[in-house]
Amino acid sequence: MNARLALAIVLYAAAINLLAYAAMAIDKARAGRRAPRIRERTLLALALLGGGAGTVIAQRGLRHKTRKEPFRTRLGAILLLHLVALVGLFAVLLSG
Repeated sequence: MNARLALAIVLYAAAINLLAYAAMAIDKARAGRRAPRIRERTLLALALLGGGAGTVIAQRGLRHKTRKEPFRTRLGAILLLHLVALVGLFAVLLSG
């Protein structure tokens, strides 16, 4: 993998995780004010697009959506999917 591609991947991962964290923080603030909320579908989509770590850090750090089902289960499935994809990617990269 060339350096530009690696840098692009790192920058994308940082940006999507910051965006996911910010979305969770905004939703938490809106929940306290009874303002219009960010849809769970949007929060999960951000996690699916690579923002899983940011979502989990916000969930734990802000104590937001920690007991909400099916959000927890779906987020767990997304994280498992990411883990399987990473293991597969590393297996391919290391094999050849």
